[in-house]
Amino acid sequence: MGYTVVNPYNGKTLKTFAVQSDAEVEAALKKAEMFYQEQKQVDVAFRAKKLKRFGAVLLEHKEELAHEAALNMGKRLSEGRGEVELCAKLAEYYANHTELLKPKPYSYGAGKKALLEYHSLGVIASIEPWNFPYSQVVRVLAPNYLIGNPVVLKHAGIVAGCAELLERLVEKAGWEEGAFKNLFISHEQVSRIIADKRVQGVALTGSEAAGRIIAGAAGKSLIKSTMELGGSDVFAILDDADLKLAIADATAARLRNSGQVCTSAKRFIVEKTVAAEFVAGIKQTFANLKMGDPLDETTALAPLSSHSAAVELQSQVDTAIKHGAKVLVDGGIVEGRGNFFKPIVLTDITPANPAYRQEFFGPVAQVFIAENDEQVVALANDSDFGLAGAVYGEDEERAHRVASQIETGQVFINRPSGAYPELPFGGVKNSGYGREMSDLGLYEFTNQKIIVFK
Repeated sequence: MGYTVVNPYNGKTLKTFAVQSDAEVEAALKKAEMFYQEQKQVDVAFRAKKLKRFGAVLLEHKEELAHEAALNMGKRLSEGRGEVELCAKLAEYYANHTELLKPKPYSYGAGKKALLEYHSLGVIASIEPWNFPYSQVVRVLAPNYLIGNPVVLKHAGIVAGCAELLERLVEKAGWEEGAFKNLFISHEQVSRIIADKRVQGVALTGSEAAGRIIAGAAGKSLIKSTMELGGSDVFAILDDADLKLAIADATAARLRNSGQVCTSAKRFIVEKTVAAEFVAGIKQTFANLKMGDPLDETTALAPLSSHSAAVELQSQVDTAIKHGAKVLVDGGIVEGRGNFFKPIVLTDITPANPAYRQEFFGPVAQVFIAENDEQVVALANDSDFGLAGAVYGEDEERAHRVASQIETGQVFINRPSGAYPELPFGGVKNSGYGREMSDLGLYEFTNQKIIVFK
């Protein structure tokens, strides 16, 4: 099938890559297995130094990385730089926290001793999406390199240029051969990799449909898997919220990366007494954004990643309106301008509307009006997804009570959701399972072996 990189701003084909042969895949797995075996005898501090060096190399090439992301999938330069900085922080975090792998004492019986040790597992297959072409990879790569697990990457085809560049920078950081390998491979080859006995884990970030396939394959092979899938995250505005802050953050949270973020604030749930003011505020901000080339520093909204993504999003919107949704801010596909999609805000979406259960992966927001805190929670939890969310309210204890009742992997209070190396990230329900980042992300693909003394 091949991999093709197409500039989403002008539709020009920039790069093509052929699918690699089975022999090349086998060579990559052999080298990965060799790295795994060799690193069992290497102190973690040695890898920590190289991980720190990788973070420094990423920062040295920040502009190049941001430029490549803009050309591959339309990420604005400022957002690309921010993603690279997050990658560097991830590398730095794990490099500076080797103590997380120190044996942990346990006791049993009448004061008898045991020791929990942390060991590598083997080759980890990383299957990653296009919307964050660097940080999604590094979330898996950094903790696994620290523990001594080699990673083989199958990236999204449209960001093949980003994948190639990332591999080159790993090499520049001086990592051992076999520690990381990007593979341009078919779906059939992915299935065979997961079934290979040398592969002991698979990490996927992608759609719910992809998650069912990959999780099924991992289960068949009896290997560990983590799934970071879609989301339809709640952005709740209580009646005591700072509305100026909430309006600004709601808009930014929904339109970041042109709305192509699993943890975007997709459902605004606002309490009735402040709904009119909130809606008036987002109407103004959603309607006045400069769309343009992601390489232009003044662009506020870049095109979607592909023409097919824009067409699919428009179809979802049309279906929602057909089933009774009302338009607060009108928009949609901008004809003749690449993959541009003008932001849309919908309301009056009932449970009978297909949109009520769907994820809109682009600049489309939904507004729901709630009578009170209890209804905020009920609306928030009436979802098949549970990835992240936010609650805005001046009374922090009250906001915390609401946040604690929302069925999701993480909730931010008076700030939009974001990624921080120190904090675990992951979801529940159809948003997947497992955690990335923090100590929890390190332990996902670690053999937590208990040594028991008499």
